[in-house]
This record gives sequence, structure tokens and C-alpha cells, in this order.
Amino acid sequence: MDEAGYVNKRQGDRGDRDEEDFVLFTLLCQARDALAKARHRELRPVGINMMQAAVLYIVRAIGEPASPAEISRWLFREPNTVFVLVNRMVAQGLLDKKRDSNNRHLARVSLTEKGEQALKEARARRDKISSIMSCLSQEERAFLEETLERLRNRGLEELGMDRPLPYP
Repeated sequence: MDEAGYVNKRQGDRGDRDEEDFVLFTLLCQARDALAKARHRELRPVGINMMQAAVLYIVRAIGEPASPAEISRWLFREPNTVFVLVNRMVAQGLLDKKRDSNNRHLARVSLTEKGEQALKEARARRDKISSIMSCLSQEERAFLEETLERLRNRGLEELGMDRPLPYP
């Protein structure tokens, strides 16, 4: 480690590896947070936030009608959190919620016309993300995609999740 406390990448013992891992984790979180903030700003004119856009996308991707429990698994969120979010989106007219015909204890959600329109607008508004990603070459993009998929898949293994996600 240098005087400022940063890891010297040539050091090889386990403690240094743990520190390198934490530095990478921190950078990944910071990059994710910066991208998320840019995405939130991009979605503001649509009247939805990033999590709502994700719900709309997931409901479409996994097929309608979807259950809040399914949505929570894909978002890595607690079912209660998604239940509240879905109810808020129903109140906004973005989703329609009905009781499952086979099990009255289950709810199923589908996109409304307003939800379809919001999803369409959200998908059309990706300029900030494209602008940020433009600093990467095609080779860097391919390497980053492969690396992030490996990290995601390893994380899913650690969590005991073997189902594929509805997006990359």
C-alpha cells in the first residue's frame, strides 16, 4: 500500500487481495451510482424513476401477468418493497393489478396503456447513458460486458439463484 493507503497491485498476499477486491467493489458501486443518477435525471420528464422503469421492463420481459414476487426476485428486492412499489404504480395508472384466478392470495400485474407509453418513452431516453458509455472503445465495451456478466453470474451462484434474468 502506498502512503495514501492505496493498494500496490504487485503485492500478492491475501490481505492485499482483499483490499484490491474492496477497491474494485467501491469503484463498481461509484460507477453504478453515477450511472443511476444520470438515468434518474433522464427519466424525470417521463414521470417515473429508475426502479419503476425496471418494473415496467421486467413485467414486459417475463410476460404478463407477472406476480410481485417474481418481480422482486428479478430486482433483488424484498417482496414487501416491490409490493409497495407495485401498489404505487397501480395508483399512478402504470400497472393494472388483479387477483390470480387460481389463487386469490396472489396478485398479478400487467402494463396499462399509460405504462406501455412510459416504458416506450423510458426506452427512447438513453442519451445520458450512451454519452457516459461513449468513453469506452468497442473492445472495452465487450470486455466490460463479459466481465460484468461473470461477476453477476458468480453473485447469483453465491445467492443460490440459478434462474436466468430477463435481461442480459
